[in-house]
Amino acid sequence: MANLINLEQVSKSFGVKPLLDSVSLGVEEGERIGVVGLNGGGKTTMLEVLAGLEEPDSGRVSRVGGLRMAVVTQRGVLPAGSTVGDVVLGPLGVAEHEWAGDARIRSVLAGIGIDNLGLDAVVDGLSGGERRRVALAAALVQDLDLLVLDEPTNHLDVEGVQWLAEHLLSRRSALVVVTHDRWFLDTVATRTWEVVGGKVESYEGGYNDWIFARAERARQSDAMEERRRNLARKELAWLRRGAPARTSKPKYRIDAAEALIANVPPPRDSVALASFAKRRLGRIVIELEDATLTTPDGRELVHDLTWRLGPGERIGLVGVNGSGKTTLLRTLAGELEPASGRRVQGQTVEIGWLRQELDDLPTDMRVLEAVQDVAERITLGDKEISAGQLAERLGFTPAKQRTPVGDLSGGERRRLQLTRVLMAEPNVLLLDEPTNDLDIDTLQQLEDLLDGWAGTLVVISHDRYLIERICDSTWALFGDGKLTNLPGGIEEYLRRRAELGDGGVPSVASTVGRQSGTEDAAAGPKRDGAADRAARKELARLERAVAKFAEREEKLHHQLAEAATDPERLQKLDAELRQVVAEKEAAEEQWMELAEELG
Repeated sequence: MANLINLEQVSKSFGVKPLLDSVSLGVEEGERIGVVGLNGGGKTTMLEVLAGLEEPDSGRVSRVGGLRMAVVTQRGVLPAGSTVGDVVLGPLGVAEHEWAGDARIRSVLAGIGIDNLGLDAVVDGLSGGERRRVALAAALVQDLDLLVLDEPTNHLDVEGVQWLAEHLLSRRSALVVVTHDRWFLDTVATRTWEVVGGKVESYEGGYNDWIFARAERARQSDAMEERRRNLARKELAWLRRGAPARTSKPKYRIDAAEALIANVPPPRDSVALASFAKRRLGRIVIELEDATLTTPDGRELVHDLTWRLGPGERIGLVGVNGSGKTTLLRTLAGELEPASGRRVQGQTVEIGWLRQELDDLPTDMRVLEAVQDVAERITLGDKEISAGQLAERLGFTPAKQRTPVGDLSGGERRRLQLTRVLMAEPNVLLLDEPTNDLDIDTLQQLEDLLDGWAGTLVVISHDRYLIERICDSTWALFGDGKLTNLPGGIEEYLRRRAELGDGGVPSVASTVGRQSGTEDAAAGPKRDGAADRAARKELARLERAVAKFAEREEKLHHQLAEAATDPERLQKLDAELRQVVAEKEAAEEQWMELAEELG
C-alpha cells in the first residue's frame, strides 16, 4: 500500500518545550490510526503538522499528489453567518434532490444529529458541541482519501459514538484520530500511536493491544533499568576503591560509570488520585419527590419523578443529547429547582460537581492559586499536604503550577477542574461527561479512585467503558418523561434505542414524539426502593468477595508449589485452599441467585 503522508525527522517546539523531537512516521492507504498520549504532550500539534495546519521547526512533511483530506480539530472555526446546510453540504456542490437521494449523506446527517439542528440554523447561534458536530458532518459527507479527526466523540452520546465507529469502519478512507474513548479506539483503530516525551511510539491494534504492548515494554524497560542500576553500583564501587587522589584508573572505566549515572531516563508524567471522601453519609442523601423537570422554554423533560439516591449508590446516566441528563444532574446538585415537586438533601451531604463546561475555572488565576482558592491544605490518610503538593500529584509540575489557567490546554483545564472538585472533600460526586478532554492515563487513575469511592456517585458519560467499569446500575432518559432502569446496561440501552428508531438513529425531536407510550424497563412487580438498593449493595459486596477469594486461591497455588518438599506445610496449605475454594463457590452461588432476583 502507498503512503499518503510521510513525516521525516520532524521537530516542533512551543517555547522551550519540544513537543515533537525528530519524529518519522507515515500514514498508509486504508490505515486507521488512533492517537493517544497525555494532555499537553503534543497530540494535537502532531495532528496539525500532519495535516499541514502547522509548519514543523525542522524536518520534512510530504504528501501524495491529489490527496483528498478533511481535518476536524478542536480549534476549527466555522464561517460567520453561514447556515448548517452551507457548511455541511455547500462543499459538495450538488443540488438538494441529489444529496437527499444519497443514502450515505442522509445517514451522516441523521447519525451526527444534524437533522435535529436543522439545515437552516445559523452556526453563530450554536453551542460549542453543536458546532463541533457540524464540522464533523461536513467532513464525513465527503468522499476522501484521509480523515484527520481530533476528539470526534466529544459531544456525542453513546449512540452517536457507536454510529460514528460503524461509519468509519464502513469507509475506505484512511483515518488518523486523536481519542480518549477506549471503546471507540479499540473498535476503530488498526494501529495506535502514543505521543510521549517528544517521540511517537507505534503499536499494532487498538486500545487493548496497546495496553498489553505498553505493559510488556514497561516490563522490559524495568528489567533493563534494574540491570543498569546493578552495573552502575558495581562501577561506582570500583571507582571508590583506593585513595581518593589516585588517578591511575583506566579512563574508559570512569567514562562508563559516568555514562551509567547520566543515562537515567526521565520518569513519565504521572497522575496520582487518592480517596478524598471524609464525611460520612447519613440515611438520606438526595431525593426527588414527584419532580417535573423542564427546559427554559417550558418543554417537559421528566414528569412526576420520584428518585431516592442511597448511600454508596453508583449510577450511570445515559440518553440522547437533549433528553435532560444535564438538567437532571443540575437538579440533583441543587442549582436548578424542579418545575413541580421537591428536592430533599441530607444534612451530611457535601456535593462535588464536575460540570461539562469549563466555565467555573478562574481564568485570571494561575494553576496553584486556583487550587488554593478551594483549600490551602488537605488531609489524605494520616498526612496533611499542601495545595501545591496535591496539584503535583495530579500531574501539574511546580513549573506548570505557575501557568495562567487561561493558557492551559483543554485536557489540563479538565484535570484542574477535577482537582478543585476533589479538594473540597465531597461525599457525593456528580460527574457530567468526566472523560471529555482527559487523557487515558488520567482516566485510568480516575477509575482507580472511583473504584474505591465510599460516597454516592452519579455519572453522565458517553464513554461506555467508564460506565461499565465504575457503575453498579444504569439509568436512561428516553425522552418519554420517565427515568428508566436498564438491568442490561449500555447494551440494553442501544438495543432499545434501535427498536425505538426502527433500526436507525432518530433525532431527539422524533424520539420524544415516538416514545410516549414506552413502558418502564423494569416491567413486572416493582421492588421496594430501599430493598433494591440493599440488594445491589450486597451484589457489589459479593463481587468483591469473589475477587478476593480468587486472588487468595491463586496465591495458595503458588505457595503449594514452593512448599513441595515440606509435607507439614503442604497439608496446612491444602486445608486452607479447600476452605477458600468452598467459600468462593458459596459466594458465587449467592451472587447468581441475587443477580437473577434483580434481573
